Amino acid sequence: MNAPLPPPGCPAHQDGFPLHSPEFAADPADVYARLRAEHGQLAPVELYPGATATLALSYQACLDVLRSPETFSKDPRRWKGLADGRVAPDNPAVPMMAYRPNALFADGDTHERLRGAVNDSLDRIDPNALRSYVERSADRLIDTFAGHGQADLVADYARPLPLLVFNELFGSPAEFGDRLVRGMSGIFDGVDAEAANAELSATLFELVSRKRADPGPDVTSWLMAHPAALNDEEMLHHLVLLMGAGTEPQLNLISNTLRLLLSDDRFAGDLAGGSLPVEDALDEVLWTDPPMANYAVHYPVRDVELAGHLLPEGEPVVISFAAANTDPALAGSPRTGNRAHLAWSAGPHACPAQGHARLIASVAVERLLDRLPDLELDVKPDELRWRPGPFHRALAALPVHFPPATVTTSLATPQAVPLTAPTAPDDAPGGRSWTPTAAPSGSTSPEPTSTPKTARSTRTGRSRGWSSLVAWWRGR
Repeated sequence: MNAPLPPPGCPAHQDGFPLHSPEFAADPADVYARLRAEHGQLAPVELYPGATATLALSYQACLDVLRSPETFSKDPRRWKGLADGRVAPDNPAVPMMAYRPNALFADGDTHERLRGAVNDSLDRIDPNALRSYVERSADRLIDTFAGHGQADLVADYARPLPLLVFNELFGSPAEFGDRLVRGMSGIFDGVDAEAANAELSATLFELVSRKRADPGPDVTSWLMAHPAALNDEEMLHHLVLLMGAGTEPQLNLISNTLRLLLSDDRFAGDLAGGSLPVEDALDEVLWTDPPMANYAVHYPVRDVELAGHLLPEGEPVVISFAAANTDPALAGSPRTGNRAHLAWSAGPHACPAQGHARLIASVAVERLLDRLPDLELDVKPDELRWRPGPFHRALAALPVHFPPATVTTSLATPQAVPLTAPTAPDDAPGGRSWTPTAAPSGSTSPEPTSTPKTARSTRTGRSRGWSSLVAWWRGR
């Protein structure tokens, strides 16, 4: 049995491995392996200087926490370190972990009420309209660099694309884009996180005010119209939650998948012409490099023993989705088509929009490779740099080159595509009843109407050519 963790304030907590360090960003798999060897299923870590936590490393320990709301609370008001001053209010961990009145940080009946509003609003999004908007937004971005023969796929593509999509989903004015990017990036990177949090909150509060005065067919207005009757503060913090979950992680999912496709012969193809589909690449990334590596912070409601370790009441337990997915206990389990990974979390707080997120990433990857079939990395895969931070798995840049391509679409701002199916009721606030569109029976993921395609590539040295591309949705 592993030795119990010392109580907070002891050297093991003070000297926990720094997840904010460049060393962790460069090779998190090695860090997880070392922590397992030294501590077992749970290990002390430092999220940022002054903010310590216990990191759950094993698949089973993570599930035990995620599926035990009676023992592990999501409410950060239980965070003793913040309450007693051991963690300063301006610590970079605070914007990611401190209490907000939204579904992510709620338990019990409050969580059920708030989660219901989120679920019902997201269910109103028509996947065909969403797919169409992602394709057209992708084309607009590709056309800005297609003629140059080179690009940074993080800055030029993967970062702005989710923002374009979410601006549409939430009815956000285009001019809010830069402010939202600064706010979200600053919070996730821990760089001037307090100021970033303030800018993000101010921007979204302005959006809430606009939508109260002029609702439309968008997620913001649907949340307002829901019988859960969210007040302005709850509206603001649910937009923070949804924007945060839909922009930074989506950026990482797209760029990490592109990195894999451009660098791994299992996916890019070999001299025999073998290949695996983009959907399989997505599965691989969600297992091995999930866009949120460590998060889903929980707080024991009392001192509790887990996997031979004592977890003190009110001290944060961080779920390592990445470490759980690569737990040696799972060795030999196939990843292709296997969606038992924890990239979307599990239990009552599992991601409610995983189908939409996967669709956006799939379409984004397919569209780029379809338009620029001869993409090639500008550097060796092991020379790519990762952004430091305890929570995300994020490339700093993804430089590529390719034969210059012709711009084929208009760069003008596209007309909005209705986000609801044609039969959806008009549910704008103003006395109309709430009649949410039902999700497809037995499915939690948007389904495509197109027939899957296949992709193959040939390779000579570092040259990779994509002769045809895979379809991006295979279903469960």
